[in-house]
Amino acid sequence: MSFDVHLNHAFGDRHIALRLQSDARLTALVGPSGAGKTTVLNAIAGLLRPYSGRIAVNGQLLFDSATGVNQPPEARRAGYAFQDGRLFPHMRVAANLAYGERLAPSADRWISNAEVIDLLGIDHLLTRFPAHLSGGEVRRVAIGRALLSAPRFLLLDEPLSSLDAARAEEIARLIERIRDQLAIPILLVSHDHAEVTRLAGEVVTLV
Repeated sequence: MSFDVHLNHAFGDRHIALRLQSDARLTALVGPSGAGKTTVLNAIAGLLRPYSGRIAVNGQLLFDSATGVNQPPEARRAGYAFQDGRLFPHMRVAANLAYGERLAPSADRWISNAEVIDLLGIDHLLTRFPAHLSGGEVRRVAIGRALLSAPRFLLLDEPLSSLDAARAEEIARLIERIRDQLAIPILLVSHDHAEVTRLAGEVVTLV
């Protein structure tokens, strides 16, 4: 099973009780703003410890409150593309990509820098600084950096949000290529059910 997530967590006055089991190449988690979608991604990546539950991806147990398993983020090897990109502003695109590559031991790398650049169509961006990128270009580079970290799975936080229709369509097509060409499970979160219907093999709603 690609994603097997059962967690309980509280933040502020909200409580998350999620049960997600999916074998789809791409699974979408949808829900309104403030429902806790990013919190779920952070828990899966190991950036946040849920109050209780169990998280396994591709059969690998990452967290289990009952047995005390809680793998650190670096052992989980999640490729995480954050909603705001989080590119290093003082580094050109090529250096941002290289940073992702340095996170992966050479023996674990399954995709090359050149392959990522070709897949994402970002060769013309390599010498630019993040401040000179459009929103869609930032998303592409962030996804590229995540892929170059040799992840076991990919987490995409609102990859289509705050983009105009044309840029959102470009990113949607990019995600389709990653889904269809790379053997890596993907969990994508969105506030818009309609925008992920074409991408996801399974959609789970968080309310």
